[in-house]
Amino acid sequence: MLEKKGTILSCMRPTGRLHLGHYSVLENWVALQEKYQCYYAVADWHALTTAFEDPRHIKENRIEMTLDWLAAGLDPEKAAIFVQSAIKEHAELHLLFSMMAPLSWLERVPTYKEQIKQFNAAGQDIATYGFLGYPLLMAADILIYRANAVPVGEDQLPHLEFCREIARRFNHLYKTEVFPETKEILAKVKLLPGIDNRKMSKSYHNDIAIAASTEEIRDKVKQMITDPARIKKDDLGHPEVCTVYTYHNFYNKKEAPEICASCKAGTIGCVACKKRLTEKLDAFMEPLRERRAHFAAKPEIITDVLANGNDKARAAARATMELVREAMGI
Repeated sequence: MLEKKGTILSCMRPTGRLHLGHYSVLENWVALQEKYQCYYAVADWHALTTAFEDPRHIKENRIEMTLDWLAAGLDPEKAAIFVQSAIKEHAELHLLFSMMAPLSWLERVPTYKEQIKQFNAAGQDIATYGFLGYPLLMAADILIYRANAVPVGEDQLPHLEFCREIARRFNHLYKTEVFPETKEILAKVKLLPGIDNRKMSKSYHNDIAIAASTEEIRDKVKQMITDPARIKKDDLGHPEVCTVYTYHNFYNKKEAPEICASCKAGTIGCVACKKRLTEKLDAFMEPLRERRAHFAAKPEIITDVLANGNDKARAAARATMELVREAMGI
């Protein structure tokens, strides 16, 4: 059996079914589970930071997201797939960290003030401790498993540096080496735009679900933004500004150069181009749909996957908390 390199923690907030914008992250997770001892958390407490007023859908979303994870290839035999709120040690470590974390450290996290402004502009007040303390809970999520590394995008590097600062502070205060300085694994996430060429997001209604049906794919592709300068079929096109061509580069790499040349020459129309994309995208999605349908038809499998993952995560978290309490003398 291949020896694992170390431990990884990564998580997602359960906000509903995942879309193709999430898929490259999941591809990375699938690859990492072969090399590391991985803990993949359904971060339902984190979801409360922005959904505290109406949390009714979080429980359902936990199941929907787990189905998408399994459809994408996460293997519960190779990784612990668990629910954050089921492991109470996350909350205990977060509480202990909150006693020693300087308030100024939290306030200087770059995303804090930016996101406060964004949510305020949308009419939602999230000026709560939960939102301010989000990076601290994230640090607890990571350090409770003494993770050696975390796959992150560049925008999350400040959060990981904050985690390292907390680990250093704890180890210094209590003259111990309980926590490692977790390293980043910079995830090479392919940025797939939404069908309107903006960032893909359910809130924009411009997303394509990971296991979308053939009909859903066809409808979404029909709505895709194309070259606005092309009015007639034989107009010379500019594929570099076309969302459909961007998708061809993701899901139809073999034919993309020929499609690019035909578009520029005006020998392929947008309708035909979209039809070819629909076929390729549907073929890509078919195994994902089948795997998701298999698990959805047997809800007891999801229950067992999460229960077993919770057991694995809880055992590791409890072992860490014993070291934490011993180091603090409590």
